Amino acid sequence: MVLMKIALSVAEKEKAKGADSPYFKALVAAGASSEELEPVSPPDSRHLRLDDFDGVLFAGGEDVDPAFYGEEKRYDNVNVNRARDEFEMLLLERALDRRLPILGICRGTQMINVKFGGTLYQDLASDTTPELEHKQRGSRSETTHAVTLTDPDSDLAKTFQGSCRVNSLHHQAIKRLGHGLKVTAHSEDGLVEAVEAAEDYPFLMAVQWHPEELADLPEQRKLFEKFLLKCREAWSRRAGRAGQGQRA
Repeated sequence: MVLMKIALSVAEKEKAKGADSPYFKALVAAGASSEELEPVSPPDSRHLRLDDFDGVLFAGGEDVDPAFYGEEKRYDNVNVNRARDEFEMLLLERALDRRLPILGICRGTQMINVKFGGTLYQDLASDTTPELEHKQRGSRSETTHAVTLTDPDSDLAKTFQGSCRVNSLHHQAIKRLGHGLKVTAHSEDGLVEAVEAAEDYPFLMAVQWHPEELADLPEQRKLFEKFLLKCREAWSRRAGRAGQGQRA
């Protein structure tokens, strides 16, 4: 039997948490089994085969190296992990080639935007004058501001109704949107909060907040349920191909 598998691309310290990782827990709460989830990080690059996976989640963590969008690092609080950047850029490229469902969270959203040719604000407090506090000081599981959905036909709009409240744990954000992406939500002060594929693609959703920390809220858990649904559809197609190969 072909088992559904989802790759969770996380920082190495997050990978060490195993089933205690909030990303892992959120997907289990949404209906995944622990056997269907595999945290991955740069040391796995040599043996990782995406042919065996049905979806990829790109998690939060360090900042994307500004060199990937043609800039030099300008601020001391820009903390990068070049090995992870290179690993995830390649992982994303392979996932796109295979048309796998993709979910990006915080850093994952920024990395996806950069891979599509976009740029980032290296530090919101230095590069802009945001009206909202985007790096909250309270609990990660508390919501701090609202986001407004901008595309009624988006997967995000089909999950939420009009707007929702989110947490905010980032000091960077999308500046110039990458080619082939569309904005599907923004904050009250105009920052991009969610993007999706602008062209025909099975499922690519990326959000700037951390829904894994809010998975107790039904509307936030729906993001993971939607991602899981698309992964199961990809798994069904893969299992069907495997069955045809065995019969042949």
